[in-house]
Amino acid sequence: MSTKLYVGNIPYPASADELNEHFAQAGGVATVDRLTERRTGRTRGFCFVEMESAEAAQQAVEQLHNQEFQGRNLRVVLSRPNDD
Repeated sequence: MSTKLYVGNIPYPASADELNEHFAQAGGVATVDRLTERRTGRTRGFCFVEMESAEAAQQAVEQLHNQEFQGRNLRVVLSRPNDD
């Protein structure tokens, strides 16, 4: 099972530290990859969060999917592998 999560519908002003703190409710967070647009540097409306274990990742999906975060309901799902 994957430990990487796709998180969508993130408020633009939310920082990686705030996301880390929010996801720590479900278990240990390894990394938060908050993506930005190349041309403008503006954050995008999604990120990838890697949890420390598969159990923590599953707990995050169950606990945080569709939960309100800074005025928006997050979409939290297990990330699919990149087929590059």
